[in-house]
Amino acid sequence: MAIENTLERNRVEELDQLLSLLKPKLLEYIEKADPHSDKYEADSLGKFFAPSELKEKFFPEGNNTAADDEQDELYAPIGSQDDLMVVIEKVLQYSVNTWNPGFLDKLYAANNPIGIVSDLLLSMLNTNSHVYTVSPALSVIENHIGHKYASLYFTNDQETCGGLTFSGGSWSNITSMQIARSVKFPETKLEGNGSRKFAIYTSQHCHYSVEKGAILLGLGQGNVFKVGILQDGSMDVKDLIKTIERTKSEGYTPLYINATAGTTVFGSYDDFEAIGKVAREHGIHFHIDGSWGGNVIFSKAHREKLAGCEVADSITVNPHKMLGVPNTCSFLLLPHRGTFQQAMSLQAPYLFHGRETDDENYDLADGTMGCGRRADSFKFYMAWLYYGYQGFAERVDHAFAIVEDFVKKTSLDSRFEMVLGSSADLPKCLQVCFYYAPEGIDTNDLTEVTRYISRELHHRGRYLVDFSPNPTNKSKGEFFRVVFNSPMLTDSIVDDLIANIIDAGEMYKIR
Repeated sequence: MAIENTLERNRVEELDQLLSLLKPKLLEYIEKADPHSDKYEADSLGKFFAPSELKEKFFPEGNNTAADDEQDELYAPIGSQDDLMVVIEKVLQYSVNTWNPGFLDKLYAANNPIGIVSDLLLSMLNTNSHVYTVSPALSVIENHIGHKYASLYFTNDQETCGGLTFSGGSWSNITSMQIARSVKFPETKLEGNGSRKFAIYTSQHCHYSVEKGAILLGLGQGNVFKVGILQDGSMDVKDLIKTIERTKSEGYTPLYINATAGTTVFGSYDDFEAIGKVAREHGIHFHIDGSWGGNVIFSKAHREKLAGCEVADSITVNPHKMLGVPNTCSFLLLPHRGTFQQAMSLQAPYLFHGRETDDENYDLADGTMGCGRRADSFKFYMAWLYYGYQGFAERVDHAFAIVEDFVKKTSLDSRFEMVLGSSADLPKCLQVCFYYAPEGIDTNDLTEVTRYISRELHHRGRYLVDFSPNPTNKSKGEFFRVVFNSPMLTDSIVDDLIANIIDAGEMYKIR
């Protein structure tokens, strides 16, 4: 007796039909956001809609939660492929178009064509890069590209270095903390922290993943000691030394120092040479969170910001930020690739068969605290093949040139004020932090005007920019934090952004 299969279809024909319908819609979406296209629309970034408005547009009949209602769209199949395209068009219409050069809000920016191809291939393969047997090509590629990537940073350990991908910079950072504990105190894998009070050291401007990592690993948020910063936002190494000495006298066991290459708000770079020296003197694991600014390694003009990184014990870097690789793509790099298994591996012979005899691990999940993992490294590998080292360098240098153009132009207008340094000082990374005060506006607290202008730019569908409170001068209020990371940015777009900020400021005055 044959078993009836209502889902049985010719999958090749079905995919061909769906892709044929989808392709022109995707190309139109990108064309509207590409300044090089004749169909470019400056306001194609997407306008702001409140959650209640979007709920009404997607679910006009309300949220039906009855599991037995066969008419609910989540229970009844969609009527046709054309109906499906209507849903896809709606998703595109009401999403932020990050291909638009006006997307200046976050540390990532526009995708690129090879990124789409890479993601499509990964979806088609639909495999898990946890063991070699089901992802042979992808496993070999990840080991290769991880080694090549790590060798840019660990110039003293180019033969042994390597890297693995994790699902975002936070998980790369958290994993580095676990590695620090497992390697320096291997008994903790079995016994836990015991009576030890491990201490974590990081700057006041670190990413919140450092504290979350301490919570997740049972170290405790209270055992994360925030070190003071200098005027440029970098870690005060003298205060680091004092903090280490104080905590040791209080019975803490120093475990981990987190330094940052490109802080989230100001883009500051810590002094890695000095911090590395302190870490070696006290026997502390030295980690660099380069999630944002670590990829200046590709630029001859800016790589000196990473001086001293070669002595780190681990480095986080995210190609999905400065290099434009599709989200997410985050690497944790180590000077000795065998450390991944040393710190993470457990006996799981039902999964990890250990068939390989050389010094490389091809069952990649055996070097992580997880199991299922997408081969995000493939997206980076394809981008590096496609653009080459020089292509990455040009992307980074172009972004810094755009930053310089914006800063120089706004320095001529007294209504703009840089948060760090004078108006002539260039930021360390690709975000520009500044105040804007229209003439005649009280400048004691600029939070209201900053938020108004930011939202007005978004309502116009032209620019999406972020704002932040000033951690060192709260009385001044919130400031603009604009990230110039898109390869589509030009000096004319910079001019238009400045003009729109000024115009929105005038609207604030007469609102």
